[in-house]
Amino acid sequence: MRHPLAPALTLVLSCALALTGCSAQRDSGLKTADRDIEPVPGCGEHSWTDPAQTGENRSPARCEAGAPAPRKLKKTRKLTIATSTLTAEYVAPLQIAIAKGEFAKEGLDVELRVLPTPEALPLLAKGEIDALWAAPEAAVVNGINSGFDIRWVAGNFSPDPKSKSGLWVRLREGEKPSSVSLANRKIGTLIGKGSVISYPMDTLLSAHGADMASMSFQQLGSSDVLTAFTSGGVDAAWLLDPVWRRVEEDEKYAFLGGQPPGEPLGGALFGPGLLSADVDAGVALLRAYIRTVNTYFADDYKKDPAFVAELAKILKQDPKVITAVPALRMDWEIRKGTTDRLQKAYRDAGVTEGKPVPEARLVDRGLYAEAVGHEP
Repeated sequence: MRHPLAPALTLVLSCALALTGCSAQRDSGLKTADRDIEPVPGCGEHSWTDPAQTGENRSPARCEAGAPAPRKLKKTRKLTIATSTLTAEYVAPLQIAIAKGEFAKEGLDVELRVLPTPEALPLLAKGEIDALWAAPEAAVVNGINSGFDIRWVAGNFSPDPKSKSGLWVRLREGEKPSSVSLANRKIGTLIGKGSVISYPMDTLLSAHGADMASMSFQQLGSSDVLTAFTSGGVDAAWLLDPVWRRVEEDEKYAFLGGQPPGEPLGGALFGPGLLSADVDAGVALLRAYIRTVNTYFADDYKKDPAFVAELAKILKQDPKVITAVPALRMDWEIRKGTTDRLQKAYRDAGVTEGKPVPEARLVDRGLYAEAVGHEP
């Protein structure tokens, strides 16, 4: 079933492409593949993991605290990173990097700007913003398919195995969590079919006798998803941190699964500026981000009350809300095949058009490889 917004989205991206003067034939001009990679002190064998490895037993890549060391640019470079929110925990490494001066150590003056992904994409392609902290959503795939020189260059996080952020269902009489049928049920979500959540959703629906085309989706506001779910307005819901804690102890509801463990579904997207015009600045940005993860988010960062208080202030949340759910596994790497699995879900949902985009046109691991000194 073709999503009703797909033609409109393609038209918007095509118009934006025409205005940017981008070309799908410029892929060979990307400069990240031609750079020298040198060993980096403090980043040894654990600073890179096999891209094919996933699962809850996968330990994310790590360097020593404080590594990789800064390599300050000769001239200060101002960078703008767009993000859809400043209150989500996965954005915290960027905010901590600003607060702790990690970007400044690289000669970067970083500004975070709140913009939804569809608005940010044309700006990224035109170079009006430098990076987008988001995910390879359907709009990104459609944009790249239309010619945008944009790449997913770093991951953000994967969930703790104890997390129950994901798809919850209200059990019918006689049902058990292991034998739930989702066929013809209505799902409430604040995230549309074009989100990366379509990938785990597609997998979970298939495991429970349904698919994206046969389900009824109701997109709701963040404060309405739980209300609709518990009042019977929808049969199932995708509940985020920490909302799922509200139904965790109620036997009427069952958790069916969430984001695949050990597999980030978002992170940094770069445009032509940091991919070609100023790759040094792009590597510096990722180096500061990776150093921030290694220094402040390497393990269970919620065990430190002082750091939780700092996070609460930056994210403008109650410390009790932050500690109510497990810490995220911050993870700068991108797994092999993630974009293929995402695109299958988008096609099943009817929100992408054209042939699947090869991973090489969606993903560039070269910048974070250089930051940690790994020869891919």
